[in-house]
Amino acid sequence: MRQFLFTLSHPIRQWLDQIEIRDPDVARLLYKLIPAQCPFARDIKIGGRVILQIPPLCKLNPFYEQLMGLRFRALCYLVDECGIDIQAVS
Repeated sequence: MRQFLFTLSHPIRQWLDQIEIRDPDVARLLYKLIPAQCPFARDIKIGGRVILQIPPLCKLNPFYEQLMGLRFRALCYLVDECGIDIQAVS
């Protein structure tokens, strides 16, 4: 089953790896849309006590590494090609 899922996701993973950033607006959008850290890890508290912990699920996402790479390429484009300060993008 795992091999089947890897085979299905491989073309999408390749496509994400091959995306080139050439537009500052697209780079800025990608940088803002793709979170730098996994946003899914949560502690649900009631009255100061943790009643439920939701673990980070990003590592289970088959496209996690490709999305992080895409975000990094967008950031590098903004800094290297456009000369934009990282602080101004956030």
